[in-house]
Amino acid sequence: MISRHWHAIAKRDRAADYVRHLQTETFPAIGKIAGFVSASIQRRDGARGIELIIITNWESMDAIRLFTGPDPDIAVVPSAVQAMMVDFEGRVRHYEVVS
Repeated sequence: MISRHWHAIAKRDRAADYVRHLQTETFPAIGKIAGFVSASIQRRDGARGIELIIITNWESMDAIRLFTGPDPDIAVVPSAVQAMMVDFEGRVRHYEVVS
């Protein structure tokens, strides 16, 4: 299994909107992709805004490519989501789940 991690800092007044977007739009959409396993949201109050780590788990890199296209390391961040952020990573990190 592959764990995909993405980090962002949301504007304080938009963090709840972003979480709602994930729960009502993004997660249901990726849940339909073959090879998707699970998703979670981690958050904490940071100096610049609400820090978020979004973790999705997939059966394989091929499954991730069904979501991202040919470059699985590029973060998929729609413009509406970008407007909610103070800062966000343009690339993600992938980890092999070993336990």
